[in-house]
Amino acid sequence: MTLNLKLNHRSPSSMSISAQSRMRVYIAAGLAITLGASAACDPGSLVKVTDPDILTIADYNTPAGADPLRIGVIARFTTAFDGGSNSYTTVTATMADEMLASSTHQTNVRIDQRNMVEENDIAGGVYSNLQRARASANSAIQILKTTQPQPTYNRGELYMLRGYSEMFLGEGWCPGVPFSSEDGVTQTFGMPQTTDQVFAVAAASFDSAIALADTNTRIRYGAEIGKARALQNLGKFTDAAAAVADVPQNYVLYDYHSAAATGNGVWSAASTGASSYKIMTNEGTNGLPYLAGHNDPRIKWKPGTRTAFNSVFTNLDEQLKFGRYDNGIVANGIEAKLIQLEARLQGGTQADRDAVYAGLNNLRASGPPAVPLMTTGAPQTQAAAVDLLYTERAYWLWLTGHRLADMRRLVRIYKRDAETVYPSGEVPEPFVGTYGNQTAMVIPFEERNNPNFKGCLPGA
Repeated sequence: MTLNLKLNHRSPSSMSISAQSRMRVYIAAGLAITLGASAACDPGSLVKVTDPDILTIADYNTPAGADPLRIGVIARFTTAFDGGSNSYTTVTATMADEMLASSTHQTNVRIDQRNMVEENDIAGGVYSNLQRARASANSAIQILKTTQPQPTYNRGELYMLRGYSEMFLGEGWCPGVPFSSEDGVTQTFGMPQTTDQVFAVAAASFDSAIALADTNTRIRYGAEIGKARALQNLGKFTDAAAAVADVPQNYVLYDYHSAAATGNGVWSAASTGASSYKIMTNEGTNGLPYLAGHNDPRIKWKPGTRTAFNSVFTNLDEQLKFGRYDNGIVANGIEAKLIQLEARLQGGTQADRDAVYAGLNNLRASGPPAVPLMTTGAPQTQAAAVDLLYTERAYWLWLTGHRLADMRRLVRIYKRDAETVYPSGEVPEPFVGTYGNQTAMVIPFEERNNPNFKGCLPGA
């Protein structure tokens, strides 16, 4: 007897937990039929085994089952954000000016050189992981609402992670990201969203997280920073500053790594032997001089002797910000202060520029880490003040998944010419050619399984 199993290839944005669970059920059913046919020829050949480690959909719909479901969402988010050498923190750092591709893999190189195509398995894999984190959060939120209504902050945490997943898709990818859904019975393909629409969706998720956070300040502050970041990306700077008014400077929202789970993706990308990325300085004319000297404690690195995956890269410098099992930094209180300073800068007067300069020096003095104070005096033009603020943001938030979003905001909101913001001109040796003109990663080809999706929408 021959059994043919046909599995529908669904778009990443529609692959919810329930869909994946049903897929496992279909496969199990097919195997049972196949084995049954064999048993007809050889009675007694089957041994029935019940695996207590396998959870069914029904198992999740209980108060006890809700916890592993919630933990699964956290694990999916961690994988997407910085759970491997190809994760959100590393691919966005590569398209920005923090890292350079040191791989023979052309999809890495295309991201770095701003010359992507839809068939990019590296960026596409990160996109899919973020969509899976978002979809699994959707499913888990509904189950926790009925089976584990208390404490409410458990659902608040899921809304927060959903918000960050949505926001990262808006920050990292071109306009046109769809958000599909599935309720266990009906699949609804999402419509392509503009970049502003994606950020509005993320802001709404953060609002739900804040409403459910109760007294859990880890979740409330994390959601407040996430909301402010989405509002920044919408150009709503005053509202963004108000959202983080109560966030203390020493707050940090971590995702967690350990020897029993995933290692830190930045460490995997830029500290191990034969790595696919190298930390970069002065990339493509416009890149910041992150590694110039050893005096800025925010840029933790040392000269190295490693050879990259592409063996033409030798003596790779090593980042020291994250160790193998160090927790990743999703957001922190210093970012909240920088958001408030950016809102103040919108006033456009010299008094505003003076206040922002003083605020940046206050951050340097208090940290952590403490950084030597600037002594040049406040910038005298608005453009120079924006340059200074975004340079300080780049140093404070180095390798935490912020830099590409900052570059896009300089183009989208501040109307800078992309070729004055992104690495441009001749690509670094040993590569040959010039940088492309993309300002965001391309939504992967797999999303064309969604009949509503026709490719990136116009816009930055």
